[in-house]
Amino acid sequence: MNTLVSVPIARLANIYWLESRTELIKNLRIPAFAISSIAFPVMFYVFFGLIFNRDGMSGDMPAYMLATYSVFGVIGPALFSFGVGVSVERDQGWLALKQCSPMPISAYFVARVFSALVFGLAIALILFALGYIFGNVSMSPGQWTLTLVILLLGSLPFSAIGLWLGLSLKAQVAPAVVNLIYLPMAFLSGLWLPIQYFPEILQKAAWLMPAFHLSQLVLSVQGLSLGFNSILHILIILVTSAVFLGLAFRAFIRQSIN
Repeated sequence: MNTLVSVPIARLANIYWLESRTELIKNLRIPAFAISSIAFPVMFYVFFGLIFNRDGMSGDMPAYMLATYSVFGVIGPALFSFGVGVSVERDQGWLALKQCSPMPISAYFVARVFSALVFGLAIALILFALGYIFGNVSMSPGQWTLTLVILLLGSLPFSAIGLWLGLSLKAQVAPAVVNLIYLPMAFLSGLWLPIQYFPEILQKAAWLMPAFHLSQLVLSVQGLSLGFNSILHILIILVTSAVFLGLAFRAFIRQSIN
């Protein structure tokens, strides 16, 4: 196991940076992760947010579609980096090796968060550019900035969900399970279609989805949310984060003992 030793802050920070940079480079060199993480949300937004809705892209719809597809985009890397990546490396023994090394094990998880945030940032900026140029999305600089900040911070709870999945699932089943969570959650949260078009029971089910609450926070920047207090959405996201962090910690302790 990792041993606690006195390490200068600068050297410790360098360890975290090197691990984070290495994790990012590794993911960039995996086409299945790098290309799909960026290409899928961009492709979906171009097809369904721009091309198929070109005739009806008026009023608030361009901004609405940009907000919800951006949420869809940033939560993907968080879920898959942890949900699939951790499960694969756990089964291969890499996680156990990290635990035995002098490196703080927290650097391993921080590096994955860093990588997911970089991918999320790239996805959001690409979608912002597409929405601004081709979707006629108009927001003030403050709104663009606040939207980006909410998207990046809001992706962190999905890292917690992914971490629990990655520590609980076998590598063979992790991709399928993550997809079975990611895609239905995106649909039921109103990321592809406004939930106002859903039957009443599905509208109520959306409140169980953390992606719905993140999308409402993003939409509130433009005044396009359903009108509920943002504090409520923030509290639900925080509770969700705490629950899944607790589950992930429990799974981590269990696999460390085993």
